[in-house]
This record gives sequence, structure tokens and C-alpha cells, in this order.
Amino acid sequence: MRATGESSVQVPVQTPEGEVPANVRIQSITAELIIQHERAYYPAPETTPAPPAHQDYRLGAGDIVNVIVWDHPELTMPAGEFRSAEQSGTVISEDGTMYFPFAGVIQAAGLTASELRDILTRKLSATIENVQLEVRVAAYRSQRIYVVGEVRQPGVLPITDVPMTAVEAVNRAGGFTENANRRNVTLTRAGDTRQIDLHALYKHGDTSQNLMLRDGDILSVPDRGFNKIFVLGAVNRPGSQTMGRHRVTLAEAIGDAADIQQFAANPHQIYVIRGGDRPKIFHLSSKSPDALLLADRFPLRPRDIVYVDAAAIIRWNRIISNLLPTTNILNNVEGLNFNYGTE
Repeated sequence: MRATGESSVQVPVQTPEGEVPANVRIQSITAELIIQHERAYYPAPETTPAPPAHQDYRLGAGDIVNVIVWDHPELTMPAGEFRSAEQSGTVISEDGTMYFPFAGVIQAAGLTASELRDILTRKLSATIENVQLEVRVAAYRSQRIYVVGEVRQPGVLPITDVPMTAVEAVNRAGGFTENANRRNVTLTRAGDTRQIDLHALYKHGDTSQNLMLRDGDILSVPDRGFNKIFVLGAVNRPGSQTMGRHRVTLAEAIGDAADIQQFAANPHQIYVIRGGDRPKIFHLSSKSPDALLLADRFPLRPRDIVYVDAAAIIRWNRIISNLLPTTNILNNVEGLNFNYGTE
């Protein structure tokens, strides 16, 4: 790998015309680059209006409504006073209609509770004098969202008159588990999927991430198993490291790998290889210890590869070590041929 310029190997790069093989430009890790990355990593939080405490819930098929007609208990509790509001309520049928005595069949789906109350009041006024009634939703069953993945109680959540946001859905599902990846929560709506960074909401107050959910939405919380970085090359313990809730810098990744090998590593050739649709390669040359200050401010991302190149003398020693067995074999063969020829 070259310290400057472009990579010597072509990799798939996403372009408007599709994926094409291309060389990746190697960028030097400088103070300007770190400032640019930190602004992208910690963007200025967007403030959006807080969701309303209640919403005009629209009734749908399967919902159960409870109609209370004052001074007429025979209409309010026709099945007895010991039944719950849900048991004594009226279920909206699959075609969106409901039946109520003296009012007949009413198209209830799509109405709010107050709109249904006005219709019932108008219809019952033909039979009952001075009608006073109240309509309440006894059970919300027509609209639902799905919360799956790393939450304590995954499952189906009904949408009620309280607006359902991403944070509200996670809280109703029991909250995150210890292995939850809060940065890459995915929301699937009508076949389209987008990512939500709830860590930015909790940590930096970015309320734009707290999206309002709709009927049929799927909120998926992945685990942190994918959030790994890989430290390879001339380090004492090469391997993978799982990122936690907080960011990991280049210096921390190298430090967790038990630091670079003192004599085997080339401190001028430290690389960060970042994949994705548009791969990137970053190069840090620590010609002096001061340059490691840049490593402590350079944030890594999941699936980054940190590679510490070997020193030139180590490379030479490896070449010699690989050549020596072949040389010994050739010398032994030549010695056998010489002895065979002199006999």
C-alpha cells in the first residue's frame, strides 16, 4: 500500500452508473480532516417540535368503542353492569361499520371519537329527547406497529390516541437490551427502509431522529455484533474489537490491541481502511509522538480496518526466512549431484 496517492488494488466503488472497479485515494490524517469528520460525526442537533400529547385518533376495523348515553343505562350497559368497558363495547366490523340501537348502522371507520359522537347524537335525537352521550375508545386494535430485535419485549404495539414515536415504541417494548445498537435502528415503512440514530437523540438532543410512527411500521433494533473494528498488522494482539455505545478513536483501537510492536512496526505507515459504497483509505504518519494526538481525535466507524505496516527490515527478514529453506534444499541437491558425479 502506498503512503500517498491511490491504492494499488482496485475495489468496487458505487457510482451513478453502478458499481465499477476503481482505485481509492489515500488521504492523510490531518487536523483539518479530523475537524471535518467530527462535524459529520457530531452534527448540530436539529430541533423539531415536540409531538402533541394527544392526537385525533381515527377509528378503524377491529376497534372497540364504548358509547355512554346518560340516563339510559339500557343503552350504555345492555349486557349488565359487571362487564368491562371492552366487553360491553361495540366492535367496528371489517367493513368499517358499527350498529347501535335506535341509530342503526353507522360508517365509523375513519371518524374520530368526537365525530362519531356527533353522528350518534343526531340520530338518537329522533327517539330520545335531550340526548347526552359520550364516545370512548375501549380497545385500540385497528392500527399497530412492530418492534423487533434488541428490545426486552419485542412484539406488536397498538397505536392509540397518544402519538407513537420511535422512542415511545422502544420504551413500550421494555427498552433496549445490553447488546442493542442504538446508532443503526432501522424503520421500514411501505417497503422503504431508513436508519435512525437514537444515540444522537439521547446523547446530543437530535430530536429529528425521533420519528413519528404510522400503522404498519416495523422498527428493528440490531445488535452490536456488526459494530466491530479490526486491528491488523504489526500489533501485539491483532483481531476484532466490538464498539460500545461511545465512539472509538484510532489511538484507542491500537491501544486495545496491546499497542504496536516496538521493533517490527513502521510507525510512519498506519492506515485506516473504510469500506462501503465509497471506500476510503486514511494514512497517519507518526514521524514524531506529537502525531499520535491526531490518532486520539480520529473517530473510527463500524467495520473500519486499522492496519499497522511492518518495518522495512522486518519485511526483508521475512523474505530471507522464506528464501533460506529453498536455498538449503538447492544446496543439498547440488551436493548430491556433485558427489554422484565424482564417484
